[in-house]
Amino acid sequence: MKDRARRMTMPPPLPTAGLHLGVVLLLALPLASTVTPIASAQSDSAPATAPAPLRYAEAVEEARTLVQADIAKRDYPGIAIAVSVDGETVWSEGFGYANLEHRVPMLPSVKFRVGSISKSMTAAAAAKLFEEGRLDVDAPIQRYVPSFPEKAHPITTRQLGGHLGGIRHYEGDENFIRDPYPTVLDGLAIFADDPLLHEPGSKYTYTSHGFNLISAVVEGAAEQPFLDTMRESVFRPLGMRDTVADFVTPIIPGRTSYYVRDAEGHVVNAPFVNNSYKWAGGGFLSTTEDVLRFANAHLDDEFLSEASHKLLFTEQRTREGEGVGYGFGWFIRTREDGRRLLSHSGGSVGGTSLMVMEPDARVVVVGLINLTRADNGVVTEVLDLFIDAVAAAR
Repeated sequence: MKDRARRMTMPPPLPTAGLHLGVVLLLALPLASTVTPIASAQSDSAPATAPAPLRYAEAVEEARTLVQADIAKRDYPGIAIAVSVDGETVWSEGFGYANLEHRVPMLPSVKFRVGSISKSMTAAAAAKLFEEGRLDVDAPIQRYVPSFPEKAHPITTRQLGGHLGGIRHYEGDENFIRDPYPTVLDGLAIFADDPLLHEPGSKYTYTSHGFNLISAVVEGAAEQPFLDTMRESVFRPLGMRDTVADFVTPIIPGRTSYYVRDAEGHVVNAPFVNNSYKWAGGGFLSTTEDVLRFANAHLDDEFLSEASHKLLFTEQRTREGEGVGYGFGWFIRTREDGRRLLSHSGGSVGGTSLMVMEPDARVVVVGLINLTRADNGVVTEVLDLFIDAVAAAR
């Protein structure tokens, strides 16, 4: 993907006019240097259609207005949003602040807690092992995680990937764990001895712990640590240089500050949490542009095979044949207008995320917010804007 339109927008009031102008001018330079050669080259051989960023300029302005109004209305600290069409980035911009106390502006390069988008990333690693013949998604998970206690009924990786495995979700304050978990297997101890909620395959029960168990399956199948597999099979091949595990002690450049609302609805600093128990379930940091790269890799078969696409994007069903609206690490929904959307949202302590794509229009939108339980409906509104723009351009 080519990054052609990266900007930062600050909501009023700005810290100082000088800061605003300096940042805008700095970020405008790459944009100007990209646009100028395109314009000058049109004298002799003008293209039949304008380059993508210019073709969708009107949609970008409409989307920018939408987001500016949304951040003013909902009063969240900051949002970064990125859009691609046919694999090319046509808009990438930050609004508001990555840190409120120091008035650090939000930029597309800022790293957020992406929450359950981590599940989709983990699913890609599992799919790689599946297509290589190293992971049988229909075998009992103990083939790859022999230390995990056997239950009343066998559980398969496919069932875990569709939230059909009967593994429970968070209980009590488990979303606010502060203690470190040195290994993936250590994290399983939180729920390993609990009974299943239901017979695997009989019911859909959303669960982050189920994906934490998948990370142990990936370790067993790959015969190396889970994070190594993620780096080698997903992040590096896709150029996701800004996607990392959310370790709490290292200095991670570009990491946003995290915010929640207090009982009165005021934005305050989020409490400290340690996500090392759930890398796969919701523990990665990433940027809008990295998540955009990741999603776009699923629009063709260069990164994953046709068999892997079928694994990920076939809606799973209960044993009674009821569709659950979920494949393997992806939500699958057909809207009333007939458009099929593939997506995943995420909720973290200090983060709200949404990655959504419409494969037929080849439009992908990613929105990341540094606030717990923020309303991210504007991301879907932006998707609709660009779907309409693509239809008009074609």
